Formats: sequence, C-alpha cells, structure tokens
Amino acid sequence: MDNPELLNLAYLRAFRLVGQTGSATRAAAALFRAQSAVTRSLQELETAVGEPLFERRPSGMLPTPAGRAVLQRCERIFAELEELAKWCAARQSRRRSVTDNALPAYLLNTRRLQLFSTLARHRHMPSAAQTLGISQPAVSSAIRIMESGAGMQLFYRSPRGLLLTSEGETFVLHVRRALNELRHIPDDIAALHGSIQGYVTVGALPLGRTRILPEAIARVAAKYPGVRVVTDESAYDLLVAGLRSGDIDFVLGALRANDAASGLANERLMSEDLVVLARRDHPLVGTSGLSLKQLSSAQWILPRSHAPARGMFEALFRRARLKPPMPTVETADLAVIRGVLMQTDMLAALSAQQLFYECESGQLAVLDIEMQNTQRDIGLIVRAGGTPSPAARALIDAIRLTVDKVARTTLVAMH
Repeated sequence: MDNPELLNLAYLRAFRLVGQTGSATRAAAALFRAQSAVTRSLQELETAVGEPLFERRPSGMLPTPAGRAVLQRCERIFAELEELAKWCAARQSRRRSVTDNALPAYLLNTRRLQLFSTLARHRHMPSAAQTLGISQPAVSSAIRIMESGAGMQLFYRSPRGLLLTSEGETFVLHVRRALNELRHIPDDIAALHGSIQGYVTVGALPLGRTRILPEAIARVAAKYPGVRVVTDESAYDLLVAGLRSGDIDFVLGALRANDAASGLANERLMSEDLVVLARRDHPLVGTSGLSLKQLSSAQWILPRSHAPARGMFEALFRRARLKPPMPTVETADLAVIRGVLMQTDMLAALSAQQLFYECESGQLAVLDIEMQNTQRDIGLIVRAGGTPSPAARALIDAIRLTVDKVARTTLVAMH
C-alpha cells in the first residue's frame, strides 16, 4: 500500500482549473502556461483514468459524470495541499495568501510526496528506496527538495533511524491525507459503472471485531469480490491517528465521548452492557439472582486499568459499597480470556459480543447477575466531513445491516 500507482497532481491541478473556469484557455491563463500544455495534461489524465472527463461544447467544457467524481475528490486533495502550503508560508513568516495558482511546485509531484510518506513510515532510507524501486541518492535528493520548498527541517537522524521533526509530523499528516484521497479516484470512477472495488482499512476495536465485523466482511466479499479488506487491531490512540491521516477509513468498536474539536464524528449503532462469563460447568452457572457480594471473592480476568470497561466494573462495586476485586489476570486478549476461563473457575467481565460464539456453542455461560450502568455504545468513528471511498461505504452499509440483524436476534432471544 506504500506504492500504488497514483495520478499526476500537476495534471489534476490543470483539470481542476478547467472544471472551475469551463475553458482550457482560461485555465492556461491562470496557470501562465500555453493552452496546448493544459490540453496535453487533460489528455494524459483521461488516458490514465480510461474515461473522458469533459464534454467539449461551443459553450465551454462541461464535466462528464466521471469528471464530476474526479472534481469532487480533487477539492479534498487540493484543500489539504493548500492548507499545507499556507502553514509552511506562515512558519516562514511570509504574510501572503496561497491560492491554487500559487500552490508551490514541490507539492505537485505525486511521486515525491509518496516518497516522503514512505520514508516517514519506514524511518530508513534504503527501505524507502527499495519500496519505491528507486535509488537511495534519489530519496536524499527528493527530501532535500521537500525541505527546501517547505523552508524547514522535516527529518532528523536518531539511533532509531530517520525521525520526523515536530514540523515534519504536521507536514506528513497533510501529505498522507492528500495521497489517501488521491488513491480513491479510480475506485470513484469504477463505482459509476456499478463496480465497487479497492481496499478499505478498518480500525477494529474489541467490541466490534468478534461478530459484527466478520459478518459484514462476509457480506461484502460475497457481493463485491473486487473489494479487499484490511483490519488494524492497534490501540485506540493509534487507530485515531491513522483515521486522521486517512490511512484508516473508519474505526468500529466502543465509542468514546465525541469532541467536536477533534475532527472526528461518532455514529452509534447499538449499546450493550457488560456481562460476567464463566465456563459452562462453573459452580455458579445456573444460580439465579447472584449478587456482587457473592462474586467479590472470586478470581477475575479483567481489562487493563486504563480501559473504560475496567472503570465501569470497579464503579459497579463501589456503588454497592464493596471493594473492587483485584484481577488475577489483566488482559484484553480474547484468546487468553477464553483459554483461562475454560480451564479455571475464574470469571471475566466483558461484552457478550466479544465471546459470542463461545456462549452460543455452550462452551461459556453468562452468569445471572445484573450489571447496572455498564452500558457501552458500539459504533463507527469517522473523520468529520470526510467522503469515504466506495469500498468503505460498502463495508459501512454491511456493518449497519449486520447490526440490525444482531439487534433482531437479541430481541428474539429476550422473548
């Protein structure tokens, strides 16, 4: 995914201006280029996407449906690059407005931006060169051009390799957002012809990845064989960082408080309380109306101390004026939880979604105890105002359908 074949940003800038002005002549004037150069850029771009992007009419050049799709994506691409250019100009204390026409040339080289992003990820020049199939001196030269254009140091050498400076961290965020928008263009055009394709990267948090996500992936795989799904099971903070940069399309799992200033948006899909799980032949299975006091001396498998579910569990005991149990095992790993539960008399507090199949098969059982005020919202976290790729939209739709099915089966089971 570091090295997909991406469209030429300089061609896209010319295309965008033609779309805005309705004329290759006016676009050429705005770019201070010959009209023939703008026309060649359009021809190269249309060849690359395999579609006509404009209808040539006496009244001007009108975007085709494919052209409109590309223009929509271009707005997001160039918004990122223009914001980056303004930020760099402000850092250099040059008070000037940066418009599309003034977008600096060093930000319009697609390959160079890819190289910068790849080097930031690998932190190792030979690895970045190998990934992109170029020489190491070419990498050094490209980074010099980027740093010269930006007017600031973007990398520094450390014992751990090349690391981004604080300015480099901001710089790469805009670059990755632009590149991730750019990679969606072929998939946007394919979707116009009814073909949903491309890859979608999902941040998979524990409450979404046992039942909801696998069923949704199965739906998408059956309906759209051209879609490739990649899951990322990193910690919440890392997933959010990937979401902000566009490396992750959306996150599925337990929702956190939604801060409008974060640039993210939550969509609640369902809610679920914590339950207490034990092996099927545990001495407490089948006992009605258990109390927290009866469970306070048990050995527990609990989430780690910073996890929201752990806080809810401990608050439950405190409200009952009981000391929260200390965990015998502290883990979020479902394989560990399952294995220990099956072989001991330990108890675990977690969402039933997380070990749904073990409960359904009868390997594990839910104890009869109320876990009041432990409800957690499960849903999607997306970038506010973002435009998901067709593949991401297909998977999000499949997740919503799966949640509807889960809700219906839960209601049936309750009655």
